[in-house]
Amino acid sequence: MFIRQKTLLQIAAAGLLLGASALAAQAQETVKIGLIVPMTGGQASTGKQIDNAVKLYMQQHGNSVAGKKIEVILKDDAAVPDNTKRLAQELIVNDKVNIIAGFGVTPAAFAAAPLATQAKVPEIVMAAGTSVITERSPYIVRTSFTLGQSSTIIGDWAVKNGIKKVATLTSDYAPGHDALKFFKDHFTAGGGQIVEEVKVPLANPDFAPFLQRMKDAKPDAMFVFVPAGQGGNFMKQYAERGLDKSGIKVIGPGDVMDDDLLNGMGDSALGAVTAHIYSAAHPSQANKDFVAAYKKAYGQRPGFMAVGGYDGIHLVYEALKKTGGKADGDSLIAAMKGMAWESPRGPISIDPETRDIVQNVYIRKVEKKDGELYNIEFETFKDVKDPGKTKK
Repeated sequence: MFIRQKTLLQIAAAGLLLGASALAAQAQETVKIGLIVPMTGGQASTGKQIDNAVKLYMQQHGNSVAGKKIEVILKDDAAVPDNTKRLAQELIVNDKVNIIAGFGVTPAAFAAAPLATQAKVPEIVMAAGTSVITERSPYIVRTSFTLGQSSTIIGDWAVKNGIKKVATLTSDYAPGHDALKFFKDHFTAGGGQIVEEVKVPLANPDFAPFLQRMKDAKPDAMFVFVPAGQGGNFMKQYAERGLDKSGIKVIGPGDVMDDDLLNGMGDSALGAVTAHIYSAAHPSQANKDFVAAYKKAYGQRPGFMAVGGYDGIHLVYEALKKTGGKADGDSLIAAMKGMAWESPRGPISIDPETRDIVQNVYIRKVEKKDGELYNIEFETFKDVKDPGKTKK
């Protein structure tokens, strides 16, 4: 009898221990984030900025939140959509990630969208900027920008500031088409004229022949959209063709004047006016702290892609706090809708209806400050929604 009671007690104790360890394991459960970005190829600077910013945020805020350990699994898709799809599938099926994030270019974000829907896994778009991305899955939330947000504003600004004739040069893929459409709609509605329109290939473009066409058209300005990472090459060829001496100014959304590459462009970039969501020279204290921390960690200034990554991981942390650590897709998406905070770029929020970002857009001019080139903001448009959705 005594032996039987002892055995029963031992079994009960073992059961309690197992229960306690299961609870402990649950309490320490890992939330896995699959970060899919281009670390090689033409868009490598985008991936490196996002990866750097995510690491910086986690250094500053720790690698656990709401009782859950955060693990980031970095994958390089080289901005090739087939790679993105394969990597997203592997991360969801094999690594059992709770979230996929990154997406340096629009085709990559599109490629992952059906998988996010099928697996009910949030897809945090930290870079890609085509308007319709968030419509591809109810599990997509964006912390970057849309081309429409800045292209409409630079179109209006150009008309109001005496620019009558514009030649356009845009990359031939979805964001380039968005940038051109939104700029053109606003610029021509205000009485402006498009005198030349060229589209350049996304992969490894040689801008020289297209720039000659721009020069021959004799516009007041060139509207330019090339994705982050290609601006340096574009401005090098712009100067080589003598366009910087021709009086033809560069205007556009801010991708072409990315802070990440701006200093390497030389004085040919001086005077370029762009509309965008972030400048390393943004005067807020939050941004000064962010730039100082980023420079200390990586030896260079952050660009707008870094901010998209920084805010993307912030959104994940805050959503987990809100759900009390619940990491299923529906709980996280519900928590993210309507969230608002002070970013290094200024005040931002997630539109609860579209899951897209609402933010300030700034008109900036490239100027020299302390011997370096910066996009100096001189006009602010507050709480800009994506015009591609507000019209629907």
